[in-house]
Amino acid sequence: MEYRELPAAEYDDLSSRILYEDNHILIINKRVGEIVQGDKTGDETVADKYKALIAKRDGKPGKVFLGIPHRLDRPVSGITILAKTSKALERLTGMFREGQVHKIYWALCCQAPAVEESELDNYLVRNERINKSFIEKGPVENAKEAKLKYKLIGKTERYFLVEVLLLTGRHHQIRCQLAGIGCKIKGDLKYGAPRSNPDGGICLHSRKVVFIHPVTKKEITVTAPVPASWKGVEKFG
Repeated sequence: MEYRELPAAEYDDLSSRILYEDNHILIINKRVGEIVQGDKTGDETVADKYKALIAKRDGKPGKVFLGIPHRLDRPVSGITILAKTSKALERLTGMFREGQVHKIYWALCCQAPAVEESELDNYLVRNERINKSFIEKGPVENAKEAKLKYKLIGKTERYFLVEVLLLTGRHHQIRCQLAGIGCKIKGDLKYGAPRSNPDGGICLHSRKVVFIHPVTKKEITVTAPVPASWKGVEKFG
């Protein structure tokens, strides 16, 4: 199978965003606007880009396998894990489903939380027509329980840096739950932010993952640098 020929600059950029790689998994730092899995736009996916890179880098004449065990929303940046074998894909998918991949996010918010550190436990209902989730007061029909822990870890000149440990994986969970306590994420118009970001994304970043390797059984810890537009934030982590 032939893959798209990557220009040198794009090849170098993709290579520079590899955070971890072995024979079984590939972990990359996704940019705002990139899609992990194909959608109705038909835009090239992160998986397809890295298939082309691997084919060129390793001189693979046949089809390159890259499975997708989890998703990261298009306007969100940060750690994305891809499986290089079907065995790794099956095991990673199960690990994400069972909460065995510990995921830490950073959110740059327009307001500080009233309580600097706490746990949020809500019921969320997804409205697929408008692609948005809403907090309900209790376990109503189609509601799913959503849990996360957060803490305020820093402040820039205008914004507040909140670290989130995700305990469940619901649709737009962090965006919805933080907005529910008045911490609207910078650039997130859908959940009440006052203005958009120039790149069209939101300031939510998959910062760190910790998990047991699905094949080698060694503990893997990976941290992803935040986007360059997040001025003065790296010092907090």
